[in-house]
Amino acid sequence: MVKHIVLYKLVNKGDADEMIGRFLSMRGKIDVLRSLEAGKNILPSDRAYDVALVCDFDSEQDLNIYATHPVHLPVKEYVHSVIAEAHSVDFVY
Repeated sequence: MVKHIVLYKLVNKGDADEMIGRFLSMRGKIDVLRSLEAGKNILPSDRAYDVALVCDFDSEQDLNIYATHPVHLPVKEYVHSVIAEAHSVDFVY
């Protein structure tokens, strides 16, 4: 299995709920996406990010399919329009 984790800092924290809703809207629409969780930070600090996305895939190949999937692309486009920065990690477990 591959775990995909992305942390986002938003330009406007008010965009968090919309962003999370768009993430959650992908559930059940991308067959290689085994699970998806998204949420906003509850403990503000200088090192905290605003939103987290956590996804599971069966393989690295499936993660690559997700990256270019037509359901994912408009979500990704929206996300890039509202974020200040993002950091990710992908690992096999």
